[in-house]
Amino acid sequence: MNMHPLAKLDHKYVWHPFTQMRDWLKREPIVIAAGKGAVLHDAKGRKYLDANSSIWTNLHGHNHPKINASVNQQLKKIAHSSALGFANEPASHLAERLVQFANPTRSANRKLSRHLGKVFFSDDGSTAMEVALKLAYEFSRRTGRKNPKFLSLSGAYHGDTVGAVSLGHIDLFHKAYGGLLFKSDKVAAPYCYRCPFNRAKPERADAREYRKCNWECIGVLEQKFSARKKKGDSYAAFAFEPLMQGAAGMIPQPAGWLKRATEIARANNALLVADEVMTGFGRTNSQLPSTASKSKIPSFACHEENVQPDFLALAKGLTGGYLPMAATLTTQKIFDAFLGEYEEFKTFFHGHSFTANQLGASAALASLEILQSNASRRARKILELSLRQELKHLWDLPNVGDVRQVGLVVGIELVRDWRTREPFDLHERAGIRVCEKMAESGVLTRPIGNVIVLMPPFCTTPSQTRRMVEAVYHGCKKAFG
Repeated sequence: MNMHPLAKLDHKYVWHPFTQMRDWLKREPIVIAAGKGAVLHDAKGRKYLDANSSIWTNLHGHNHPKINASVNQQLKKIAHSSALGFANEPASHLAERLVQFANPTRSANRKLSRHLGKVFFSDDGSTAMEVALKLAYEFSRRTGRKNPKFLSLSGAYHGDTVGAVSLGHIDLFHKAYGGLLFKSDKVAAPYCYRCPFNRAKPERADAREYRKCNWECIGVLEQKFSARKKKGDSYAAFAFEPLMQGAAGMIPQPAGWLKRATEIARANNALLVADEVMTGFGRTNSQLPSTASKSKIPSFACHEENVQPDFLALAKGLTGGYLPMAATLTTQKIFDAFLGEYEEFKTFFHGHSFTANQLGASAALASLEILQSNASRRARKILELSLRQELKHLWDLPNVGDVRQVGLVVGIELVRDWRTREPFDLHERAGIRVCEKMAESGVLTRPIGNVIVLMPPFCTTPSQTRRMVEAVYHGCKKAFG
């Protein structure tokens, strides 16, 4: 095989994340060399559409001139200086902008009771959640709880650091590390397509549209909190991905679930930890402004149901997909619990070498400015409508069981037969096989088990959207005969 020299180097030296390397080494990898907009170029000159925004990070497209200019301008000043003992210009401005984004002012959200006014910077989604977890744990201890416990959803994935893994409930990812973890509790997620309480027979539509239930999932959540209370203490915090669980298989929550669930948590004195690493920065919302540019719309999924958390974890799209950077936003009340005299050691003892990095902050500031522009809002609305229209064609396929879309995020669940919902066995590599066929036709994405993910950059055109969905359609035809 005439393998590209860069592919040979990769095979020789690189260990890839979430990848069975024995399979990886059997074939030549695609070596990405360049990108523009929603298009990627490999080292052999082939072009591909980036159908998952380079693992859910790239908001506005590759090589965006505004973000490029912002990073280049910062490079002329300084690339990085420590946040341990020093402040810097772009990070200070970014913290201010994030606080503005996290506290909507539009009338529908004026009832949000908690002001997220403090920003702790870190490196990625895992560390953003690790920060939230440590802060919630220590705040709970300092306000009277002796042994704070955490509740999260079945199928939860909140990152790969030890604390974040402890909040997760995907055995495939986490079982091997059981001896390293602390125990957290889980409660059933509202997975309408495979919900044991949903009495509806399969239809050719998103399962949330034809479900037949009595919100039993909310009843189960109430029971979980009640059972904990009977043991003498309530949960310290409830962690969740709002509107859609990502690594669980793009599991969307039916309208109203988030509001109900968080009201129960609040009634039981639990802090709310919103993991918006995937859902943040307009991914789940594409509303057009009702008036001119000053009209604010939700940039975060939790605000679409008027939920304001105590901790908001951000990463992935924060810098527009340019540089690794994350942030955890929280309230003044939690911040104040860590104030004291030097010798009291109330400091939050946690940090990262590249915290508040100037280049990352500069990219993020440019990304937020783009996100607020009317042009970006129009592009997001067009993309959402294009996806919704094109996805209808997938219902013709017998191996498509559910197509679920929340804003600009899509999960397509593959099954043996849509009439029975019977899943493929993992060893059959159904999702991977379809994605391999998609790559052959010039569209790149990565499956989650038997779920094909489409999460394109906001700049994706209707014709590019059509090509992406057609690649799924023909990929299924080729993979399953």
